[in-house]
Amino acid sequence: MSALTAISPISPIAFVSQAGASEVQQWISALQAAMPEERILPFEQLDADQLAQCRVAIVANPDPAQLKRMPNLLWVHSVWAGVERLVADLGQSDLQLTRLVDPRLAATMAEAVLAWTLYLHRDMPLYAHRQREHHWEAQPYVLPEQRRVSLLGLGALGEAAAAALRQARFAVNGWSRSPRAVESVQTFHGPAGLAQMLAQTDILVCLLPLTAETRGLIDAAHLAMLPPQAQLINFARGPIIDDAALKAALDAGQLRHAVLDVFAVEPLPPEAWPWSHPAVTVLPHCSAPTDRQTASAIVAANIRRYRHSGEIAANVDLRRGY
Repeated sequence: MSALTAISPISPIAFVSQAGASEVQQWISALQAAMPEERILPFEQLDADQLAQCRVAIVANPDPAQLKRMPNLLWVHSVWAGVERLVADLGQSDLQLTRLVDPRLAATMAEAVLAWTLYLHRDMPLYAHRQREHHWEAQPYVLPEQRRVSLLGLGALGEAAAAALRQARFAVNGWSRSPRAVESVQTFHGPAGLAQMLAQTDILVCLLPLTAETRGLIDAAHLAMLPPQAQLINFARGPIIDDAALKAALDAGQLRHAVLDVFAVEPLPPEAWPWSHPAVTVLPHCSAPTDRQTASAIVAANIRRYRHSGEIAANVDLRRGY
């Protein structure tokens, strides 16, 4: 948290994004409705004097070159929870950075984790295959209490997902970089803890932020620690899981199935291997979309606090990357 001299409410707030004009306008409309006392303008409409006045920018995948054209910028507020690209673009910077922390987003992610865990738990990919083969055969039923679901990441999203899984009676493990205690969850931390957890995992769910430490974290060695026929869900970022190692594990039948919502390149190119792999379910980065209205209300509350007291709700450590 930082306290700086609050700026005059008449200074504009830049909305900086590489999205299309329609999406930019939808964001500005939602943000303006949440804080009608402010002037929120797309970056392209700001003249040189207004760019010099800007102390606050609200961003969604911004062009870093545009941020650099605001010489007096102090604070960048993202409307997304993931900020790894923005952190990389900013590099060594004195800017204060805030990522979106939205309870609605956590609830949406928890819903997705539960839905796709049930998809794997109840053998839906197998039954879809058997339908295509006109093959009538039922699998033995496994109780949720006998299925061990392990969460990589125990932040706000991980905790919400753990609660949903526990309510559905799954046995839940969780891993974080440093020690955490979560109710009714067996927790692990650090490299040794990761190995211990993977060895007792039936369904692995990745919810980690992408940082220098997590890029490529789940590699061939870690995938080999999973029990045979374990399954995987990645709702975090594609590069956290080694792509070649994942394909090899699926090809060999070491992993039974993978649900992939995130990829190193998005949209996923038509020629990419996951599209046609029989043991992969491809999703179009849809597990937990940001809600514009709730996100705008959170951003508005943070900006009002800043206008009133000079307090910046900075919650990103640029050195750690999240």
